[in-house]
Amino acid sequence: MPDFLAEKMGLPEIPAFHSENGTIQGLESGLNFGSTQATIMISGRLGFQGLNQQLRQAFETLQLLQLQLGQEKAHSLIESSVFYLSLGKDDYIEFFQRDFSGVRRRFSREVFTQNLVRQMIRVVKDLYNANVKKIICMGIGPLGCAPRTLWESYDPTSNSSRHATTGSSRDCVDDVNFLILEYNAMLSEQLLDLNFEFPDAQIIFCDVYQAMMEIITFPNRYGFENVNRSCCGLGQYGGMVGCQAMEIACNDPSTHIWWDFYNPTQAVHSLLANSAWTGQPLDICRPISIEQLRYTSTL
Repeated sequence: MPDFLAEKMGLPEIPAFHSENGTIQGLESGLNFGSTQATIMISGRLGFQGLNQQLRQAFETLQLLQLQLGQEKAHSLIESSVFYLSLGKDDYIEFFQRDFSGVRRRFSREVFTQNLVRQMIRVVKDLYNANVKKIICMGIGPLGCAPRTLWESYDPTSNSSRHATTGSSRDCVDDVNFLILEYNAMLSEQLLDLNFEFPDAQIIFCDVYQAMMEIITFPNRYGFENVNRSCCGLGQYGGMVGCQAMEIACNDPSTHIWWDFYNPTQAVHSLLANSAWTGQPLDICRPISIEQLRYTSTL
């Protein structure tokens, strides 16, 4: 999704932080501090990149800009830049599915969610204190509807997923989705409070969950045919064996909502990006769209 949004901003493919090599060449076109798998909380034995590590890299880059551009020019560039934060998915996958780090033994569901939101709000405040004034925070999608979650909860004796909402167009594990909803609601509310606390900043929340549930509930309306099976995976729901080779991928990913265990297809990402950018066909970002954020000056 970030690539689609960058394209709408007229930016080239955004390079990774590690390709920067201590120079500012090309930085005005953006920089990617993310990774395929990243967590909000300390990842421990998982080996995933953590939010704190990404934040340190961002601050290193901001310091580099000040050193090479000078305080005034760097200040102007940072203030007009858009920071995009999309994390939390892997935290919940670890909590519900793997728990290699033992996080489920240390935290209740409620405390776990509160800790994630607290960390995200802390990072947004840290960015604001570094003169970042335009921040996008993405919510987490409906992991309870993802192929791997459905496979994990599948009960062949009932031909459905345990603890699931089932219907003609969707089959989702409520236990997982309820907690995702709680996280999104808590984060959205606290980000709204930050907009009042920092009136010279523009901080928006994009509700990926509600957008994807609209697509899952009415797939034909948005051009999709397969709601709960991954395009690239094997077994029930395509959730038993992951996308280990492109040879096992489906012929037409654009008809699927899910690409693999937990990630939507490019067709879904494109639809979400269009919605986040303009508010159409799905109004998912608040208080303003990303297009409005991009072209509106901060106070």
